[in-house]
Amino acid sequence: MPNNEHYYSQTPSAPHKYNKIEAELRGTTYRFLTDAGVFSKERVDRGTRLLIKHMEIHEEDIVLDLGCGYGPIGIVAAGIGRYVYLVDINERAVELSRINIELNNIKNAEALLGEGFAPVDDTRFDVIVSNPPIRAGKKVVYGLVQESATHLNPGGDLYMVARTKQGAQSLAKEIERVFGNIYEVGKGGGYRVMKATRY
Repeated sequence: MPNNEHYYSQTPSAPHKYNKIEAELRGTTYRFLTDAGVFSKERVDRGTRLLIKHMEIHEEDIVLDLGCGYGPIGIVAAGIGRYVYLVDINERAVELSRINIELNNIKNAEALLGEGFAPVDDTRFDVIVSNPPIRAGKKVVYGLVQESATHLNPGGDLYMVARTKQGAQSLAKEIERVFGNIYEVGKGGGYRVMKATRY
């Protein structure tokens, strides 16, 4: 990708380079189609794996995968919860998520294109999960934290993962500032999974 472009771009300019990968996540093998211009196209990255491992979802939950990429978090969540919305600003990522929902025979999920909460502004969630676009900057990421608080049902949970070396501590402080609570529910491979509950 060009140096001035990252996976938070709406329309990636990188030439298509499709790739098929498999990943075992929470005891199930999933298949994903990936492409150039989306996050971690070669494999499901460590942070995403850690978040998937530690997210707690119940069978009646309505879930949002915020910044879904090609869909691994939301697709795994759909195997647990009642319904999952996958949202991304990246057109290529949303297209891949839609393909991967079909590829894994998921019937209770849909992928929507748009920035932040715009495509689901009228919906409230029991769980929001996100491997946030750290490279997009604090203004974007902190904005997602703040909006998460207004889009969660009372008692709903936000899960976010971040690299310890890429601002996990400052992100944790912002989550605690917004929600009034923060829990570190997972750690490994240089990543931390944080959870906050809307009371």
